[in-house]
Amino acid sequence: MPRTLNIALLQHACPVDAAADDNVETCCRLARDAAKQGAGLIVTQELFAAHYFPQAEYESLCDLAEPIPGPTSQRMAKLAAELSVTISASLFEKRAPGVYHNTTATFGPTGELIGKYRKMHIPDDPRFYEKYYFTPGDPPGSDPGSGWQAFDMPTEDSAARVGTLVCWDQWFPEAARLTALQGAELLLYPTAIGYYNHAELGEPPEVREQQRDAWQTMMRSHAIANGVYVAAANRVGTERDLTFWGSSFVCAPDGRVIARASPDKEQVLLAGLDLDAIEAQRRGWPFLRDRRVDAYRGLLDRLTD
Repeated sequence: MPRTLNIALLQHACPVDAAADDNVETCCRLARDAAKQGAGLIVTQELFAAHYFPQAEYESLCDLAEPIPGPTSQRMAKLAAELSVTISASLFEKRAPGVYHNTTATFGPTGELIGKYRKMHIPDDPRFYEKYYFTPGDPPGSDPGSGWQAFDMPTEDSAARVGTLVCWDQWFPEAARLTALQGAELLLYPTAIGYYNHAELGEPPEVREQQRDAWQTMMRSHAIANGVYVAAANRVGTERDLTFWGSSFVCAPDGRVIARASPDKEQVLLAGLDLDAIEAQRRGWPFLRDRRVDAYRGLLDRLTD
């Protein structure tokens, strides 16, 4: 029997002035729409429950964090059970007083927590001041939420293995490779990325387009190098100094983009994945077979001076 997976990426705006529960309601509405259209795996955008708050450093915004389990994660768990789907939800996790993570929690079709991944690479750039809020995920093996994560989830016919990464992780080939080595057939990247929209200091249109193209090219390269599917769910709309460029997409193991969303509109992006295509792709381009694992010790150094 063919192994297939129907995936849906949820792309929407998160207005700064939205009521506390409005963004979660939007996510739930889109998830129900996705399930009606046959999605078995539903993926939220990064930190879907709030506006992209790391544009500035305010201690009070740490109050947005919740434990897992907590109100938002429990709502996603119940929604997964209601719809009999798997939901990959990007959350602001309160692990302990003063210790917060940018975390993806994956809930199975009976509402159980399949797995949890804490973002490993944390940016600190103008308007992306994430290091103020997020503690990096722990090294592999230190606790159940540590290191690179891949989970088995049910599909229409058998099981798929899905790896969860988050936004800034997308620029690091090591993260994609280590997750693929755990058997991941699909890499998920919930994302919040866009351009600085200041009239005088913002990036010109040609630079904006180049940045979006680089974003997509990087993840297409992960698909090719590892022989896996890759999906990125990004938000839309303008929030203070950032305009998010949407364009959520899914690409195949050969790097082809098989589904792409609007750059500026709310959307449920659906894609059907043929998981058996991974075998054929890796036979033709056997990159994992030909790795020189005996010669890569230099990757453990910051630089080779």
